[in-house]
Amino acid sequence: MSNRDSAIKIVTTLRDAGFQALFAGGCVRDMLMGNEPKDYDIATDAHPEAVIKLFRRTLHIGAKFGVVMVLIDSHQFEVATFRTETGYVDGRHPDTVEFASAKEDAARRDFTINGMFYDPIEEKLYDYVDGQADLKNRVIRTIGDPADRFAEDYLRMLRAVRFANRLNFTIDDSTFVAIGKLAGNITNISGERIAVEMESILTHPSRASGVACLIETNLAGAFLPKLSKEDTDLAINVLAKLPDQSGFALALATMFVNCQVQAALEQIEILKLSNEHISRVEFLLANRQRLLDENLSLADLKVLLATNYFDDLCMFQTAIQQAAGKPTDAITDVRARASSLDSKDIAPPPLLNGNELMELGCKPGPAVGRLAKAMYTAQLNLEIKTKDQALQFVERWLAEYGS
Repeated sequence: MSNRDSAIKIVTTLRDAGFQALFAGGCVRDMLMGNEPKDYDIATDAHPEAVIKLFRRTLHIGAKFGVVMVLIDSHQFEVATFRTETGYVDGRHPDTVEFASAKEDAARRDFTINGMFYDPIEEKLYDYVDGQADLKNRVIRTIGDPADRFAEDYLRMLRAVRFANRLNFTIDDSTFVAIGKLAGNITNISGERIAVEMESILTHPSRASGVACLIETNLAGAFLPKLSKEDTDLAINVLAKLPDQSGFALALATMFVNCQVQAALEQIEILKLSNEHISRVEFLLANRQRLLDENLSLADLKVLLATNYFDDLCMFQTAIQQAAGKPTDAITDVRARASSLDSKDIAPPPLLNGNELMELGCKPGPAVGRLAKAMYTAQLNLEIKTKDQALQFVERWLAEYGS
């Protein structure tokens, strides 16, 4: 079954058991916009224990909040009981949850375009929050007072920017003003959650306007306070030149295109990124301008290629050049050099290992590392190609620099 068919099966099962069940939230928004939803969420008046009894495979992690995950084939669906929520002391999770009606449930949701329900059996829309009007007018508006909605979950401020960015909607004036006033509270949200929203904004083709909105709403200044206007102005210009399908790390590095490497790394600590993402950002910032070096050696090129970040670096430097109105010929030339190399020659094993270097007379310690690096650089530059040539290189090096 398709994702939609499986979702309809859940609705049908709940209805056959005497409960109301409706598609809810983002999937309804997407359907009304003519898009195929990625996920289908279901809202019902059935309590969690009833949902668990009706379906063979369920996950109960959110059951105390009225949410049960129902598994059908390879699909997973959130089935949530209509509810109201109160007392968000931590600005993220409700202290009290009470089961309620569909209309009351709609009132607790974030934005009007996400607050509608749809009955896939009767093909009937339930819109208690004027979501259709805002969808037609392409507006992001909170349900009820924006300050109240954001105080319940400060992450909603970032979600407002994300929806506006990805849907090409505008943020309602009162909603926009509330974000500006409450932006400082975004740091109460975990860095991992902020990073998820940032990734969604930065990986979309309209990433430049998304970052501009983060700046205008004061959100960027709240969790990246050391970025100056000069930094963000340049970042937005370069972001606009990145290819549509650019990845998260590349776009994130671009936000710090005007910053020193260490300063950038210190700022992104708040996002709690993976080591892979941090390494990629660091590499891109550390190697700005390298591809413009007319004297870039074969060894240096191979080292860049061996990181698997080379393509990102080319896109990064190309965007920097284009934003500055400068030529990109040097990058094209480096790409041509790179494509002419055999993959097996990019990171070959060293002709001699550390133990062999010490057996040849190099003292243990830093000297071994210096000699190994010099020898490997010569190997990558094709100055030495055999083990005999490597032995001769070591003899010359030890004679000149000592053991």
